[in-house]
Amino acid sequence: MDILSLKKLALLGAHKKPVELSSIEFAAHIDSSPQTAARRLKSLEDEKMILRQILHGGQSITLTNSGIAALQKELNDYREIFSGNGSKKFLSGKVITGLGEGQYYISLDGYRAQFIEKLGFDPYPGTLNIRLDTPGVEFRKGINANIRISGFTSENRTFGSGSCFKIRIDDIDGAVIVPERTHYPEDIIEIIAPVNLRKYLNISDGSIVEVEVIK
Repeated sequence: MDILSLKKLALLGAHKKPVELSSIEFAAHIDSSPQTAARRLKSLEDEKMILRQILHGGQSITLTNSGIAALQKELNDYREIFSGNGSKKFLSGKVITGLGEGQYYISLDGYRAQFIEKLGFDPYPGTLNIRLDTPGVEFRKGINANIRISGFTSENRTFGSGSCFKIRIDDIDGAVIVPERTHYPEDIIEIIAPVNLRKYLNISDGSIVEVEVIK
């Protein structure tokens, strides 16, 4: 895959909206002949990294989700190189308002006691909800939530089991909780932490945040 040409298209804005340019114009951006530029664009299209629409006198180019994910992987690789810690991995996305159920469930003694024991902190009664970007969704699928949270029965009501994995957001250690049954789609994660993260980090709906996955 031609990551350099893909990066140049993103720098021109093709990861956000369609960009109109001819092969001659793109050749100038990548310092190549128009023939080479045309071949590279065709190759990226065949690999489903970009979408192309032929226009009069040029073409409209947009990065696909696969193209954006490839650039995100490149970014994560550079982070590993320059962080000095090859184990660092990040999820990123925007803060959203949740369904409002987190405070109730986290405060239940049957769950709270397990969080304290298995995660090492007493969680603030509420969750921070993040809608992941496309690369984050793909990365999330490969994360093993290996900390088991058992279900229990209280006052003749059964509460389901789940799992979680540890994360760090800014300088706060927390965890992503993964209920066995959830109302949320796969692009949304719920984070618990010992503090109110919205207030501590001074963030609100729409804020972009990065979450480091702790192995």
